[in-house]
Amino acid sequence: MPLVVGANELLRFAAAATRVHGVPPADAHLLADSLVTAELWGHPSHGMLRLPWYLNRITGGATRAVATPETVSDSGAVMVVDGHDGLGQVLADRAVGWGVDRARLYGISAVAVRNSGHFGTAAYFTRKAANRGCVAILATNASPAMAPWGGREKRVGTNPWSIAAPAGRYGTAVMDIANTAVARGKIYHAKERGAPIPEGWAADTDGVPTTDPRRAIEGLILPMAGHKGYVISFMFDVLAGVLTGSSFGSGVTGPYDPHGRSGCGHLLITIDIRSMADPGEFERRMERLVEQTKATPTAAGVEEIFVPGEPESRTAQRLRTEGITVVDDTWQSLTHIAEQTGVNLPEEHHA
Repeated sequence: MPLVVGANELLRFAAAATRVHGVPPADAHLLADSLVTAELWGHPSHGMLRLPWYLNRITGGATRAVATPETVSDSGAVMVVDGHDGLGQVLADRAVGWGVDRARLYGISAVAVRNSGHFGTAAYFTRKAANRGCVAILATNASPAMAPWGGREKRVGTNPWSIAAPAGRYGTAVMDIANTAVARGKIYHAKERGAPIPEGWAADTDGVPTTDPRRAIEGLILPMAGHKGYVISFMFDVLAGVLTGSSFGSGVTGPYDPHGRSGCGHLLITIDIRSMADPGEFERRMERLVEQTKATPTAAGVEEIFVPGEPESRTAQRLRTEGITVVDDTWQSLTHIAEQTGVNLPEEHHA
């Protein structure tokens, strides 16, 4: 039976368990907060089910508990950093700080991070830059998940990306998408729930479409929009992998694998709004864009038009009150972590 847990309880547990693995307190809190925030946004595929993945990679030596980023080059507006196999969330968060600071000096900045790890939801980081008065574009590469168009072997990652901008009284406008028909984590979440996946999400190892999440994980995730998803993902690997000096293509290891250096690369482009427009006028223009969009007549059966990021914000507001539902398989994983670390499980009640 699914359990309902408060966000603060999940945050406490995840942060404490991460600290036991040698991660500094502030970094442990950041990792935990990124997972709980994904849950609050209604994306459990990037939430607590991933906690054992990250901890197992620390235990196995694939990820360093203490991040020690090293500056490779710094020309002011452009910075290249070697993450030395630190937690992706920690390195991406620091990249946001560097990116915003440099954008304020130069108007625009680019921060490249090589030898990082999977950082969870990209929107978690672009929202932070938007909250500091910037427009941010963040791209990352990922382990192979789909075949090149016309192929039948995994060679291309989902390679997700996010864009965020302040939207005045509407908060933050933000998109965060993978270039596959679905994020790979949603297939893992379906497997944990024991549920089939929709048609069109994936194919098995023979390239035959499947609704079985286990066969999908072994097989291929299909690109979004056919060949377009493939070429977009390929080019984001150029930006996040090849250009940054990190691993790329089949050289990247996924977070669900407890062994092997990740090799993830990230590229963050940050634009200081003040370098192009008056911030207040920018937000007023954003508000008008949102209002025009939401005023669109709805199709049959649709109650309301949403703009990017709005569903997540509303879901978070609701789940902070109602609590977060944790499926049985994920709860079993958390129970195992509690037994290993001695950290008390989150307090829960049945749904």
